[in-house]
Amino acid sequence: MAALKAAISNGCDAVYLGMQKFGARAYSSNFDLASLQEAISYAHLRNVKIYVTMNTILFENELEEMKAQMHELNAMGVDGIIVQDLAAFNHMVDNYLDMEVHCSTQMGIDDLDGTLLFKELGAQRVVLAREVGIEKVKAIRKAAGIPVEIFVHGALCVSYSGNCLMSGLIGYRSGNRGRCVGSCRKVYDIIDRTTDTLLGSNYILSTKDLNTIDHIDDLRGIDSLKIEGRMKEPAYVANVVAKYRKALDYGITDKDREDLSKTFNRTFTKGYLFHEDQKDITNISRPNNAGYEIGRISRIFKDKYEITLTRTLSQKDIIRISHDHEDVILSVVRLYDKEDNLINRAGDICYIKIKEKLSKGDKVYITKEYAYYKELEASLEKEFKRFDLNLRVYAYPGSKLVIDAGGLGFNYIYESEETLDQAINNPTTRDQVIKQLAKLKDTLFELNQVDFEEFGAFIPVKLLNSARRDIVQGLYDLKLKSHKKRRKAPKAREKISFPPVQPYLTASVTTQEQYDACLDRGIKAIYFENVIRRNQNHYKDKDGQLLIGGYGGIHHYRKTNPFVTDYSLNVVNSASCHELFRLGARRVTLSYEINKRQIEDLIKAYREENDGYPALEMIVYGRAPLMFTKYCPLKKMNQCGLCKTRHYELKDEHGTFPVITHDDCSATILNGKTLNLLDELQDLKGIEAFRLNFTLESKEQVLLTIDRAMAQLKGHGTVAVFNQETDTRAHFNKEIL
Repeated sequence: MAALKAAISNGCDAVYLGMQKFGARAYSSNFDLASLQEAISYAHLRNVKIYVTMNTILFENELEEMKAQMHELNAMGVDGIIVQDLAAFNHMVDNYLDMEVHCSTQMGIDDLDGTLLFKELGAQRVVLAREVGIEKVKAIRKAAGIPVEIFVHGALCVSYSGNCLMSGLIGYRSGNRGRCVGSCRKVYDIIDRTTDTLLGSNYILSTKDLNTIDHIDDLRGIDSLKIEGRMKEPAYVANVVAKYRKALDYGITDKDREDLSKTFNRTFTKGYLFHEDQKDITNISRPNNAGYEIGRISRIFKDKYEITLTRTLSQKDIIRISHDHEDVILSVVRLYDKEDNLINRAGDICYIKIKEKLSKGDKVYITKEYAYYKELEASLEKEFKRFDLNLRVYAYPGSKLVIDAGGLGFNYIYESEETLDQAINNPTTRDQVIKQLAKLKDTLFELNQVDFEEFGAFIPVKLLNSARRDIVQGLYDLKLKSHKKRRKAPKAREKISFPPVQPYLTASVTTQEQYDACLDRGIKAIYFENVIRRNQNHYKDKDGQLLIGGYGGIHHYRKTNPFVTDYSLNVVNSASCHELFRLGARRVTLSYEINKRQIEDLIKAYREENDGYPALEMIVYGRAPLMFTKYCPLKKMNQCGLCKTRHYELKDEHGTFPVITHDDCSATILNGKTLNLLDELQDLKGIEAFRLNFTLESKEQVLLTIDRAMAQLKGHGTVAVFNQETDTRAHFNKEIL
């Protein structure tokens, strides 16, 4: 709540916030229904919109709770909901007319085709992937004719549009479920496996923070500029919102630029939005708050250190001193001058006593400037703007006091209970009326126009004060009530089902040799040159059936090619399957992040809803792609071009992660451990196609794997109803070799 008020008091137009469930920040201090109602009232009175994040993937057993939460949010007057899962998207579109549905960046929409698809399906706003350049953003906005939103400041995911499996498959805390463990903020060894050379050990995947304030004029014309602040302290929110608000309204100054670095930052990048060089996207030296440099250790004494300053250092500031790639962090409790006198502030040279051993030349940074934080804290609950209050006062002796009030776009009529007396000596004057009615400092109003004619009535001061309070509350109530007039229009959806078939194998390959091996063994569907990956962006005419990993690809090819949807659409429930079938999918590939019991729940629910089976595909073998990234870690390590002839991997305490590069200098980081469910195939009822995902395997390994899979498929029955008492493992992803 404090962060929300900080945002509103510093000039934001809308706030995204998360509830206890279904939001992509499960570990933040989220809202419950009671605090949400307070937030909605606070925001709506100030003409600020409230959008609730429900942008996680949803398992079958969560769909009813998701629907119940949306029902509550609609009744409370929420302005919109941002979603990732098609089940949530469709329920919003099919049922609610007064809440907007926004497509989360996790949907991976980064082109005109994807934007047009969701416009057609009923979205009111599309949040584009952070990897889209500004020229393309504007072209999409112009051609699509639907509001778009882009990130302009704050934390960046290194994985393309946040579609990361690394946390879920390695740490068992899914980023797509709001529980990201921050795998990208860790130290990794970067190894050239061809020469067995350690290239470095650093934070190779840790991105800098986005900062586009220098490009504010280029951002004009975009519908919504998003600041990422959901896991940040209120002072951070206040600082960043205030600077972007000022930049939009008046322009940016050098001091504003400097002030942005006075709250949390990992150093800054202009991001892909403004075509940052890949080498400058990450900060490999540290993953946390960098602060800003203020000086260096210049001399060392027996009991203290001399710091030569380039900027002011004050008592109570928190500083970071970088020494031998390690940080010493301390609060400045005592600060000394040359004569060893305690001082409050220093501008050129100062002395501090530190137990840790430091070296001459070590850099000193401020990570928290005490005085500036006090300024920010003072802004947290101020009113960014006040609204005009216009009054017509009718005060006649022998009649009730009547005031016609206008404010916040509404009119309210106040009428007193008692009648007014004729003044004997001193009738109430216009100035006296204005004086009492203008006492509005604890409200959202400022007195604008007052119409009042003096007819000799006496109006008690107590009555005017009571009238003022009643008018303010009356206008507040009218404003808030207007947001709760909600309509519903439930829509029915057609039933779609498929006949049961004997399960078969499919394969995805990365080399011609692998393709030939699959062809040799008679694989029914091989995905090679017919793959349209998520975030592909270059659609060419193709023949035959395609494997499509992104929504843009579905929109582009659905009328020309039969297609199967890939794992990257993160399908984990029956409603999402149904929508993809409705869009034309022949089969739907399930997410890596679904377990056996959840698959059973999905199929059972689909059959009950559609009187038949879904056509499902499941990856049962291979190295999972933990992340696809536009950033190439090999370029950062000056290996550009060598990837054509060498093999690279990252390594941490969990294992190794091969790096696969692509022709456009993007990269895929694979799980070094191989998912292998081949011995489970006989127990996986209800799956039409089992996919073998080949990446680094030789031809011989491919042939052996196919032979083993085919042996397991022998005797596998056709689609069967699940026995709900069947034994289930906790998570398929734990069953790795």
